[in-house]
Amino acid sequence: MGAPKYRRILVKLSGEIFAGGDRFGIDAASVRRLAQELKEVREIGVEIAIVVGGGNIFRGRSRAPFDIERTTADYMGMLASVLNALALQDALEKLGVYTRVQSAIQMQEVAEPYIRRRAVRHLEKGRIVIFAAGTGNPYFTTDTAAALRAAEVGAEALLKGSTVDAIYDRDPKLDAGAQRLARLDYMEALTRRIKALDATAVSLSQDTGLPIILFDIREPGNLKRVVLGEAIGSVISAPGGG
Repeated sequence: MGAPKYRRILVKLSGEIFAGGDRFGIDAASVRRLAQELKEVREIGVEIAIVVGGGNIFRGRSRAPFDIERTTADYMGMLASVLNALALQDALEKLGVYTRVQSAIQMQEVAEPYIRRRAVRHLEKGRIVIFAAGTGNPYFTTDTAAALRAAEVGAEALLKGSTVDAIYDRDPKLDAGAQRLARLDYMEALTRRIKALDATAVSLSQDTGLPIILFDIREPGNLKRVVLGEAIGSVISAPGGG
């Protein structure tokens, strides 16, 4: 096994990863498997930060049939992400991996407040840092939170663990002729209006020069393969970068 291509990464995990094969809730087996994969990557010397979503519990942008005001719904989604963060922390620590949860919404009984310098120090000490509650602001997705936190802590790549294996020009679930896009530059991703990633996150990553790799994290070993530099999934970067 070669040396890791990236020494510090931020992994974005959507809420649906936590649900496993279900549409709602937290699937214990899926969380344990995810924790084991993160541990294996940590053991090869990679510093790991994580941003978690909460769509498996509550999705702020899909408020029907509740008829909840958008801002309130977004805050509910942020709180849902804290539940996922605590579940992942528990699974990691049962494997002997030291972690810290930092929340953009203060709740000191269960998580540290987000403080950039403290987060960086945790990473330097080998702890996995899990960022919850997005940016702490409504109208911003957890994709954007991931791009922001990755830039703040000096991550070398943003890895979006998804339930699809790559970016396609059309939805492959609806169109069997959809074409896989292995590599795009930032402007191409924005022009094509790629739905797999929030446009604000792409724009922010363009400003910071942060490569984004989207891949299927449900496939065992894929996370480590990406970190080792294998051509897994799709890459969004500057022309000629990645």
